[in-house]
Amino acid sequence: HLHKLSVEIGCRPIGSPANGAAADYIRDVFRSLDLAVEEQPYPCTGWDCRGARLSIGGEPLPVEANAFSPACDVTAAAVPASTLDELAAADLTGKIALLRGELVREPLSAKSWFLRGERDDAIIGLLEAKRPAALLAPPPPTPQYEQFTADWELELPAATAPLEVIERLLRRVAQDGILHDNPIHLWLDCAKYPATARNIVARQPAVRPDDAPAKKVVLMAHFDTRINTPGALDNAGGVAALLALAEVLKDAKLSFDLEFIAFNGEEYLPIGDDEYVRRAGEASFADIPLAINMDGIGYVDGHNTVAQFNVGPELAARIEAIVARYLAVQWVEPWPQSNHSTFSFRGVPALAFSSEGAFNLAHFQADTMDKVSVAKLAEVVDVVQEIVAG
Repeated sequence: HLHKLSVEIGCRPIGSPANGAAADYIRDVFRSLDLAVEEQPYPCTGWDCRGARLSIGGEPLPVEANAFSPACDVTAAAVPASTLDELAAADLTGKIALLRGELVREPLSAKSWFLRGERDDAIIGLLEAKRPAALLAPPPPTPQYEQFTADWELELPAATAPLEVIERLLRRVAQDGILHDNPIHLWLDCAKYPATARNIVARQPAVRPDDAPAKKVVLMAHFDTRINTPGALDNAGGVAALLALAEVLKDAKLSFDLEFIAFNGEEYLPIGDDEYVRRAGEASFADIPLAINMDGIGYVDGHNTVAQFNVGPELAARIEAIVARYLAVQWVEPWPQSNHSTFSFRGVPALAFSSEGAFNLAHFQADTMDKVSVAKLAEVVDVVQEIVAG
């Protein structure tokens, strides 16, 4: 499963043909195990980029288009801004906004991201009001993200250049005020297009009396990637474990239903989660005694980790006793950045499995199959199987 998703299919961002191929593969594996499978299609935005070029005075410089950027062919002066005050004071209309410093200390949240903050709203509001011809910024100095913007709702061309390129341009701006004499040329050949994405949900019914309350335990992992990564650790490994759990638990006689969710769309906006909630209904979350997410498990150079959310004392004691038998698995503080939050924010007891160091590799081209230990994936499968069936 790991090889199929991260090597044969590879990069699988939402809305892409490769993303559809991954959904087909997961669906077919679930069906081969005689599970009832529901495909949950929903509209999304796909994106394709055929090239990017940046130059000054005819000299080419390295650059890449930001995810979901519109196309552009712009020759314009550059205007720098490093703080909100500088951005508010800058005349950006028809110019290239050269963003740096405090403004790009972390990625800009998407406009529809429910966890975006006041800083995000302020920057987005200023950029949309001032209408620069394009945005150019270095990678944010955060370990997980290579680009300042990645939002299909932001209708501003945006690109990323290495920090040394940005600093070189800034030195020119410092000398000239703005680059009138040697304007920047930025060309992005990319396009957004309407597409369809799917969650894949498989279900295994319980063995229980007809009058017993309907309960279900949910196991999940997301299968989409960012635009530039094969996503072995993030999150082909989690999906491989999910599919393995569907196989090892298929003959288990359980008093609750099992639901296996392969979520789509986790990487940019959790619209796959939104579609799942829409179909399941808010009331259904009251019937979930436990939800378990696997995202970033099995890093070859780090131990597996687990965090718990909303878990009551009795269930926590049982889970902690099981985890204690797996000496390499370590407890960590709760973290919100994945599909388990759809459940934990609604009060559902939840576990989130990952691995130490995984967040420093996720989202990058180096997230390849050799960075994942199959033995460590199997360790998570064993722990989750014991929690569910024990």
